[in-house]
Amino acid sequence: MKKKLALVLAIVLVVALLAGCGSTNSTASKGKIRVAASPTPHAEILAVAKDILAAEGYELEIVEYDDYVQPNLVVDSGELDANYFQHTPYLNSFNAENGTNIVSVGLIHYEPFGIYAGKTASLDALADGAELIIPNDGSNETRALLLLQQEGLITLKEGVNASSNATIFDIAENPKNLVITELDAAQLARSLQDVDLAVINGNFALAAGLNAGTDALAIEDASGDAAQTYANLLGVKAGNENSEAVQALLKALQSDAVRDYINSTYNGAVVPIF
Repeated sequence: MKKKLALVLAIVLVVALLAGCGSTNSTASKGKIRVAASPTPHAEILAVAKDILAAEGYELEIVEYDDYVQPNLVVDSGELDANYFQHTPYLNSFNAENGTNIVSVGLIHYEPFGIYAGKTASLDALADGAELIIPNDGSNETRALLLLQQEGLITLKEGVNASSNATIFDIAENPKNLVITELDAAQLARSLQDVDLAVINGNFALAAGLNAGTDALAIEDASGDAAQTYANLLGVKAGNENSEAVQALLKALQSDAVRDYINSTYNGAVVPIF
């Protein structure tokens, strides 16, 4: 009987020791981080950060959105912890128009805007009265108009710059009498075949199989202020930017692994900014 009891105690001791060793080698769970993101490239980049965060004890849940409104609303309401889809001018405009209080934690990447061919194959072949489509939200419309000006297709009123909220009514000169129509950014690539040219946001171009680095007729000058002005950021509700989880997320997104992934995956259509 004593031998059996000793054996049982020995087994219990071994199991306890093994359990202790297991808990020492495993990473304690620190909770879940829920992030709103555009499918391409933001959710793809977050997937790389997910493994990094897992090693730190965080579970990253990526919630994809196809629009530019809900990702800010769900973070402002507290439904999600952060978002990754927008640049500073858009964020500032959205906060002002919607009474939200989202702030930037840090910059992650830059997506060059491009002019893409529809019915017309080149800028030189663009006819008088040709049809162009551009994004209809304030900061991205400004960006599109500045790109058209960069290529000599239009001239904007004096004072319009990357921080403006310009519209087609800010065009001072339009020598080719271009018909420029504003559309929701998500509709641009889908409508490309129906117009002569389209100026398309980087993420929506990528989602449609277009790459600014290889397919665009023209892209923003990388030496200009566009890279910093329009860099995509990690956004959170004001007051949460210094939380341990948010800082861990930022560190993961600004890691060497993420930089290498961006450089090896997107061929210049997405550029790390950290």
